[in-house]
Amino acid sequence: MPTIAAYIGAALFEIAGCFAFWGWLRLGKPIWWLVPGLVSLGLFAWLLTLVESAAAGRAFAAYGGVYIAASLGWLWAVEGVRPDRWDLTGGAICLAGAAIILAAPR
Repeated sequence: MPTIAAYIGAALFEIAGCFAFWGWLRLGKPIWWLVPGLVSLGLFAWLLTLVESAAAGRAFAAYGGVYIAASLGWLWAVEGVRPDRWDLTGGAICLAGAAIILAAPR
């Protein structure tokens, strides 16, 4: 459970941080948007260090599936664009891949 919480928190902070840069560069938001964006990206990186894994690359690979699913949630909740069946199918496949990476016997 702590790993799942760390991944969900990391995804939210990474997406929020990247969206702050997107807002500044693509949506014409003020430059001060970068301040919370940088803080969010720092929290994202810190949360990934809390994942129980002997190898950083494995933790990052499994996180990729969570990030994709969270990005689709952001697409809907923040940007108001409902994911289509292809988005949802791809997200489910990515989450399955993340689960395999995390739960595989080693």
